Amino acid sequence: MNNNEKLDLTAIGQAVKKARESQGLTREKVAEMLELAPRYLMSIENTGQHPSLQKFYEIVKLFDISVDQFFFPETSESKTSCRRQLDKILDSMDDNDLTVVMATAKAIQKYKKTGE
Repeated sequence: MNNNEKLDLTAIGQAVKKARESQGLTREKVAEMLELAPRYLMSIENTGQHPSLQKFYEIVKLFDISVDQFFFPETSESKTSCRRQLDKILDSMDDNDLTVVMATAKAIQKYKKTGE
């Protein structure tokens, strides 16, 4: 990246929006949690507005978003944001819940292999 090139945070903003919505949180609630104006959060989500480094950190930490996939897409071997969020949910489940999730995942795999 040369000195005149500006980092495009649009994809990260979309990941924030998706994570927020998947957790059933309103923009207003998240803005309150992060001490931001809802309109500013909307700009981050929709237009890739550049927050301060501190706010950027707070946002990705709140939603457990992996930024590696955005900053290093060709070399990123770490978990995606979706995978990290799923891990967080799985960590909160007991063995009975995990048995249901495992059976569901196996059924999806079987369906994908057979196309049925």
